[in-house]
Amino acid sequence: MSLKERIGQVLMVGIPATGSSSADRSVMADHELGNFFLKGRSSAGTEATAAAVERVESTISKSLSVDVDPFVATDQEGGSVQVLKGSGFSSLPAALTQGGWAAGTLRERAADWGKELARAGINVNLAPVADTVPSASFAPSNGPIGHWKREYGYDPQTVSAASRAFSAGMLTAGVDPVIKHFPGLGRVTKNTDTAKNVTDAKTTRKDAYLKPFSDGIAAGNDWVMVSNAYYSKIDAKNIAPFSSTIMRGMLREDLGFNGIIVSDDLCDAAQLAPWGHDTRALRFFEAGGTMMLCVDAGKMPAIASALHAKASKDPAFASIIDSAALHVLRVKDRR
Repeated sequence: MSLKERIGQVLMVGIPATGSSSADRSVMADHELGNFFLKGRSSAGTEATAAAVERVESTISKSLSVDVDPFVATDQEGGSVQVLKGSGFSSLPAALTQGGWAAGTLRERAADWGKELARAGINVNLAPVADTVPSASFAPSNGPIGHWKREYGYDPQTVSAASRAFSAGMLTAGVDPVIKHFPGLGRVTKNTDTAKNVTDAKTTRKDAYLKPFSDGIAAGNDWVMVSNAYYSKIDAKNIAPFSSTIMRGMLREDLGFNGIIVSDDLCDAAQLAPWGHDTRALRFFEAGGTMMLCVDAGKMPAIASALHAKASKDPAFASIIDSAALHVLRVKDRR
């Protein structure tokens, strides 16, 4: 693989779930991007979604000099967070409802939902949510999770059991689950998508609320998404996607995770407003990230170019990109 292709493997670009534009596909071809995320909402059903996915996959196939299939992701949690609907897609209840089911029931239902995604060409689901909200009374104040009933329950044991059942069902269908948002968004009030300086002042490096993540990793999950929040008791100076302590220290060393550390959206989230898009990309990979998610295709050229410029003149950074690309390719090879 060329350097450009290796960089393309560690980036995931957002494409409208209703279908890509010629500009979207040009960005993917010009920068040899190897992964994409279906964003927004679509009620077009499985057949139309599969056709939309195939069109982008064809662009990727023609632009790469090697035969490497893309990761095709979406957000199919349930409740208020379900990108794909319409004929062939079930209506998924919110995670809070799912968490009340027996583990076997949730696993079976998730397997069915995973099969629907697979028929539409999706092989990665940015779910389950492994964040623990501390109580039902606090949930309405928890902007990113509890307010939307995205939590499976109010203790780490319940969340762990449900997130593992959901993951197991997805894997049965050939869809990679992504446990998120490490090291947890259940204790904050503001949402990093819409607010700045979102800080968790309680979670520690050895926190009991890490259990759903550590159990998911022990069960063999290949993906973990890092949140965009600050964690003042872990690394007060850096938001999580810029924190080597969180990604290299906690995920790689403490939990022994050897899969893909994917960012939450680093392009449109308000939490990232203080930094330019090129700086966001460089700092994420320098801190130990594996794959950067950017939901806005129009911002991807600057990101890919910045990574290429840095790697071309800095052997140490080139090695970081090589290592990240290798993590991605190893997971692809296991599919």
